[in-house]
Amino acid sequence: MSRPLRIEYSDAWYHVMNRGRRGDGIFIGKQDYEGFIETLKETGKLWKLQVAAYCLLPNHYHLLIQTPGGNLSRCMRHVDGVYTQRFNRLHGCDGQLFRGRYKSILVDADSYLLPLVRYIHRNPLRAGLADTLEGYEWSSHKGYLSSGEKWNWVHKGFILSLFSGEKGKRLGAYLRFVSGADEEGILAVFKKKWPSILGSEGFTNWIKERFYSRKLNEEVPQSKELAPEVGWIRKVVCEFYGVEEQELVRSRRGVFNEAKNMAIYLTRQLRGDSLKRIGGYYQMGKYSSVSSVVERVKRKLAEDRKLRGRLEKLIFQLSKSQEQT
Repeated sequence: MSRPLRIEYSDAWYHVMNRGRRGDGIFIGKQDYEGFIETLKETGKLWKLQVAAYCLLPNHYHLLIQTPGGNLSRCMRHVDGVYTQRFNRLHGCDGQLFRGRYKSILVDADSYLLPLVRYIHRNPLRAGLADTLEGYEWSSHKGYLSSGEKWNWVHKGFILSLFSGEKGKRLGAYLRFVSGADEEGILAVFKKKWPSILGSEGFTNWIKERFYSRKLNEEVPQSKELAPEVGWIRKVVCEFYGVEEQELVRSRRGVFNEAKNMAIYLTRQLRGDSLKRIGGYYQMGKYSSVSSVVERVKRKLAEDRKLRGRLEKLIFQLSKSQEQT
């Protein structure tokens, strides 16, 4: 199984979800729900995990969390691992409880925190488990309505502050917001393969610039989501070889156009784009021609140490230029 992409830094926000193996229940009785919540509280104390919203459903859970320590993997290893031990001990079973690794989406706090709080809290309504938000016991919605100390562990103050600068108006604004329907864009996110990043173009570009060179890994297919845009690859290649972009779409039979071929090779290797799409980028009518270029470059790289050196310099330049943008 390929490893998911995990991008971690201080104060990052994530939507996290995991579900039971084969769709089995992970919460069977009241003790299970309470045990999971206790595990969240413990993780907060041990690893500074801040839980802004949660919803526990019979066979899966949703969390909106912030990691001041930039330690998502450590926090979730504790949550899933310790809860599995408690569940197995309580029910006299052993082995894997969850389907696999948790899913996580790195969230643009400026754009998506409030829609995700609403999405998480409205899960019981969509699942037919409750008629009202207040009627479901195992979510943090009640915590948002309460001023009781037992809810102080929920990181709700920051979320509520986003609704109004005046404390007296925050709760009413929150209630009106969560009473409304979920945005179609948010619902669509969870109906398909989860993205690694949910945010504005500016946020996504910032993540790419900061983390691409550190996260590129063949064992993590999602790392290609951080790859530089095609236009940037073309620009860096042209600057490296001292040619105009027109050179990257020019075809000369029998001549190894190194700039063009390296651009094609990098687009394929770094981004994983389809041969057909790459053909469109470089005005090549047949995807088989793109495949031939990629294979030709591979052969030359195996034979030519200097060419390998130029490729390494190009990749280094691409990673550095992203970080400096």
